[in-house]
Amino acid sequence: MLSKEFFRDRLRALRKELKETQKQTAAAVGIAERHYQKIEAGESLPGLEYFCALADHFEVSADYLLGRTDER
Repeated sequence: MLSKEFFRDRLRALRKELKETQKQTAAAVGIAERHYQKIEAGESLPGLEYFCALADHFEVSADYLLGRTDER
């Protein structure tokens, strides 16, 4: 089962690797900044469309974002 905290931490780490702000990441995947902030804070999870957009943006697999593998 997906842990919001794990997903949050992995997402934050990926964003920081790219040296992006939350605003930049939100714009890149097409969501409101506040919505992205809630996702990264672990308050909510993205819908499938945005989940896929995040994986594409960070150039990682969905399994990596979900913590099912450490291979990007």
